[in-house]
Amino acid sequence: MEKECILVERSTSLRENNSRELSIDINQSNFKDIFLINGSSFITEGISNSDLTISPNKCYMIINNGKDPLYIHYDHDISSHKIIYDPYKYESSQRINLKSDIFIKRYNIREGYIDTLPKWYSFKFTYPDYNLIFVRPEFGLSIQIHKYRNEVWEILDGKPIIITGKKVHYYVETGIKFKNPVNTYHSIINPNKEKNKFVMIKEYWNGKFNENDIQRVFNPNHYK
Repeated sequence: MEKECILVERSTSLRENNSRELSIDINQSNFKDIFLINGSSFITEGISNSDLTISPNKCYMIINNGKDPLYIHYDHDISSHKIIYDPYKYESSQRINLKSDIFIKRYNIREGYIDTLPKWYSFKFTYPDYNLIFVRPEFGLSIQIHKYRNEVWEILDGKPIIITGKKVHYYVETGIKFKNPVNTYHSIINPNKEKNKFVMIKEYWNGKFNENDIQRVFNPNHYK
C-alpha cells in the first residue's frame, strides 16, 4: 500500500516502520488540522515536511482533525509495516459494556468505590480520591484535555502506550507515573493482543473534577 485516504475525524493505524526510512506526502498546503505521531513525538501544531520523514523502526500515525479527507502518499509500500494499534479494528463489532465482576474478581478490587463507568472499551471505578481505569486490549481512550484539573497516572499493569503532552511513551512498565497538567493532551492505548491483558491505571487528580470537563480532540471509539 502506497496511498491512503483518512476521512474527517479519523486516523491511520499506529504502525511501526521497517528498516527503511519512510517519507510521507499529504495533499495539504498547511498541516494545522493534523496531529502526528512520529516516534516518541506527538506533534499537534507547527508540523513541517521534515516531520513527515519517519526513521527506520519508529512508529507513526496521522490523525485528521480537519473538515476534508486527507490523501496520503508513501514513498514505498507500507503493507509490511507492523500495526501496533488499529483504532477501527472492532468498528463493526457489537458494543457490549464491560461488567464490574470481571475486574473485582481478577484484580481484587477493594470496596469503597462510589461509582463506576462501564464502556465497551474501558471500565472505571471511582473512589473519593482516585480512579482505577481499565483499558481493553487493542483499544485506546480518546486523546483529550481538561481545563480545570490536573491528573497523575500510575501504571499498575499491562504495559500501555501513553500520550502525554508532546511525548509518546511505549510499553510503559508498572510503577511509572505521568503528570497531565491542565490543557495537556493525554491518552492511554492498550497494544496488547491477548484477550484478557487489560491495562490498569491509577488516576489521581486535583482541581475541579467533573466528567464534563473533557475536551476530546480525537475519539476513535465513536466510530463515525
